[in-house]
Amino acid sequence: MKKRYESSATNSDVIMYSKAVLMRNLAHVPYPIKMSDDIKRTVVKKAFACIKNSPLAQEFDLINTSDISKAKALSYSEKDLISDCFAKQNSSFLLSKNEDVCILINEEDHIKINSFVSGQNIEEAYNKANDIDDIFIKGLHIAFSDKYGFLTSSPFNLGTGLNVSVVLHLPALASKGIMSKLSTTVSKLGFVLKEMYEGGAGDFYILTNTVTLGITEKNAVDNLNAVCNQIVAQERSAREALKENPSVEDKIYRTLGILKLARKLSVEEFLNNISFVRLGISLGYFEYSYELIGDMIYNLFDATLVDSSKSDLTQSMCETLRAQIVREKLA
Repeated sequence: MKKRYESSATNSDVIMYSKAVLMRNLAHVPYPIKMSDDIKRTVVKKAFACIKNSPLAQEFDLINTSDISKAKALSYSEKDLISDCFAKQNSSFLLSKNEDVCILINEEDHIKINSFVSGQNIEEAYNKANDIDDIFIKGLHIAFSDKYGFLTSSPFNLGTGLNVSVVLHLPALASKGIMSKLSTTVSKLGFVLKEMYEGGAGDFYILTNTVTLGITEKNAVDNLNAVCNQIVAQERSAREALKENPSVEDKIYRTLGILKLARKLSVEEFLNNISFVRLGISLGYFEYSYELIGDMIYNLFDATLVDSSKSDLTQSMCETLRAQIVREKLA
């Protein structure tokens, strides 16, 4: 089965992927922050048993971070499957074979279902998460209030317990210096727009809903789609304006040259440069696929390189290997 970066989808020129997160808790069980190790193990067993006894039994593996290498755990974090903090703890999660669903156990909530779909397919991401949610609701006593909806460790997630988000590539809007203004605008509509990578590397951003109480899951999906459509339209308009600027075209082609010749690439330099190549694809300058770019972003961070190489690479060695792989893929 294909991973989220291996197929084109709706608005792939701007939207990298969609993500749906459902947070659920067992009734009459302390939240993870106050749980003993014995209770944590019990919750893991119960959650795993639900999946094991379902039609999805063969699709998931139970992974404990104490049973894998540090690099492997951090690689999962780099891929947005688990958090950095979760990766560094003795934690358990269920991961689908194609890494499109990751179920965290005993993070902030007892169960956190993460579902990923390429492009702008928020409803599909939600539907996948919801199908798994139904399995847990059927097999476990999930904490629910007739007044508030699903009960969560954070009051900000009460109600649907649903966060939906998209990862956007916004180099044209970022070049106009309006990201701060755009972030303020969407915050008034009940959304958060923040940088995907440290320092805004690559101009990748995450747009997420913040309202979960007093609305339905469909409302959350529809509202995000509406805001997302507006941002996609603005980004495309800004890209068309960039296309009229010869210096931008020159910079994009020069950037491709750097990637084709570089012998060392830091993560930040890789992200900033590959962002320009991805922009060049959308402007019709290059015939590379978005899937190729997605593959590199998904697989070329430090820990993932260490894990895939099965050797103890230094940071300098990672930079050399990253540059080599980029040269080969863009040849």
